[in-house]
Parts: sequence; structure tokens; C-alpha cells
Amino acid sequence: MAEGEPDQIPDDGLTTRQRRNRPLLAVNTGEGKGKSTAAFGLALRGWHQGWSIAVFQFVKNGKWRIGEEAALRALGGVHEQTGAGGPVDWQIMGAGWSWSRKQGSEDDHAAQAAEGWAEVKRRFAAQRHGLYVLDEFTYPITWGWLDIDDVCSTLADRPGFQHVVITGRGAHPRLVEQADLVTEMTKVKHPFDAGQKGQRGIEW
Repeated sequence: MAEGEPDQIPDDGLTTRQRRNRPLLAVNTGEGKGKSTAAFGLALRGWHQGWSIAVFQFVKNGKWRIGEEAALRALGGVHEQTGAGGPVDWQIMGAGWSWSRKQGSEDDHAAQAAEGWAEVKRRFAAQRHGLYVLDEFTYPITWGWLDIDDVCSTLADRPGFQHVVITGRGAHPRLVEQADLVTEMTKVKHPFDAGQKGQRGIEW
């Protein structure tokens, strides 16, 4: 593929503009590093286009603030102050979803994952965002916390123009089949293999 031109043009009856401007489902999976980082890079592009950005972290601990979160939250502030870019909403399951914090209760991770997915579904129906990053979303599916039939049908039937990128290892085969864009990160070498712990600025 050279200069953004596809190798072949499908016989789908759509114009070039129609084919270019359609909502995409992307999946970043595999054993290698960079799945979430690539998704957050896509969120930066979406912010620049003025899209409303929603990040749902389904596994990350709420006490572990990553650099991409700080950057995108700051850009959300820029939008509020200047109108540049788009709004940013960042939700972390490990911190308790912002719309339903239950102080003093024990964490039930499966229930929290289901609650987060229910909120994503509500936002799909409301066509609230231009881009959703469902970070580490493959794991609640793998662990049986979310029903793959429901996930696939909801993603297929989401209305309007809403891009979705899903990250995590071991993406379900049905997600891979349904997605428009799938990237598998392959680990060749990693400092962890030599016993080196994560580094500031590299892992977070």
C-alpha cells in the first residue's frame, strides 16, 4: 500500500468518501508491549480532530497513574479552557467508576466490569463519543465476566459514527473476526526477561 491507497477496491457499492468515513472497530492484542500505548496514540489523533474521547480502563489499578492518562486529561483541560481539540473522559475500574462510587464496599471485579460495560452501552446508544478506548477489555471477556455474544452484537449495532479500539492479550477470535483493524504485538525481546523491573517513563 503506497500513499494511503488500498491494494484493491471492494465491490460494495459505496463511494470512496462513504468507505473512508465509517466507524471502525480496532483490536490491539498479542504478547508484546505497546497495545495500550498505540490505542492512546489513536486517542491523541482523535482529540486533534475534535472528537469526544472516552477511555475505560477495565483492569488497571486506579492508584497507578500512567503518563498517557495525565497527558490526555491535560488535553481535556485545554479543550475546556480554549475549545481546541475535544473533551476527554477517563474512567478507571480499579478506582471505582466515577458515576457509581461505593465507599466502604468490597470490590467485586466481575460486577465492576459488567457495570463499566453497561455504561459503555448506554453511551453507544446516546452516541456520546467519537472514540472509545476500551483498555484491557479482552480480559473480562476471557475471564467470563462479560458475554461475548452481547459484546459482539453491541459493537456491531452501535449507532452513528463511533470508533472503538480494544486492547489486551488473547483477544477472543470473534472480536478478531469482527474487527476492521487488528494489530498483534509480537514480543521479540523485553527487559523483563532479563529480570529488569519496569521503568519510569517506559512502563508508566
